[in-house]
Amino acid sequence: MTGAKAPRPVPVPAPGSAGQPRGGPGARRGRAFATLALLALLWGYSWIPVKIATYDASPLALAALRSGLGALALLAFLAGTRRPLRPPPFGPTLVLGLLQTVGFTVPQTVAVSLGGAGRIAVLAYTMPLWLALLAWAFLGERPNRARLAALALAAVGLALVVGPLGTRSATAGLLGVLSGLLWAASAVWALRALLSRGYDLLSVTTWQMVWGSAVLVALALAFPGEVRWTPSLVASVAFLGIVGSAGGWALWTYILTLLPASAAGIGSLATPVVGAVAAAVQLGEIPTRVELVGMACIVVALVVNARAVRRA
Repeated sequence: MTGAKAPRPVPVPAPGSAGQPRGGPGARRGRAFATLALLALLWGYSWIPVKIATYDASPLALAALRSGLGALALLAFLAGTRRPLRPPPFGPTLVLGLLQTVGFTVPQTVAVSLGGAGRIAVLAYTMPLWLALLAWAFLGERPNRARLAALALAAVGLALVVGPLGTRSATAGLLGVLSGLLWAASAVWALRALLSRGYDLLSVTTWQMVWGSAVLVALALAFPGEVRWTPSLVASVAFLGIVGSAGGWALWTYILTLLPASAAGIGSLATPVVGAVAAAVQLGEIPTRVELVGMACIVVALVVNARAVRRA
């Protein structure tokens, strides 16, 4: 996510409470890839409501609204599926919420308000590349040659997409990159502090969004911004909170019961492409030739990185 909420923190095993899916391996793979395609459409399109909502709400107010609704929707989903509502340890989960819900959502929303939604989607989804660097620094996972080549190719793409420094476009681009970097930092923290200790992925996602949303609401009240309750704002926030957050994470946890996490991660790379195409079609955001080349470099780098992870 975007959704928010949030897109996924890090590839992890499927939650044990999900149960074993029915059907043979072929049927499970078919359901998994169909669900992956649906998820890419939902999370990829989520960048469009973010842009539309920024016409009527300040970025901080929008971040608080979408994250708060997403947290409530995820709590309702946990209760409806009879998953435990007991939160993971407060301290580590709060830090995760500050990194993921606050750290990702605020710069992402500001970036989209300043620049093109599709362009920012591609920049934010450089997260797996930043994750490779952070995992090298903090988890001791030295990247192989393929991942180093992916990082080099992504650097070229970033230089082309971000553009000349000092411009409004560059500010938006750098904020998009920052959101991806903080997303990657949240993944490293989640893996070290929570997921490696056996806490359920959906529970961790829900409660980090609860605590992060509480911080965002406090910030939005302390620094109030303009909010015009138009039908487009209400529809955008509803989509982001209910469909993008609760629906997206429900689909993702289901996918992880059908596919290895590395394979699911490769499938999710369609998300920023969907975002860029949807922005071009609905918002008329047509990238320049230079930006297209840069986006292509980033997407290829993401594919190379994901394949290297899967082989490892």
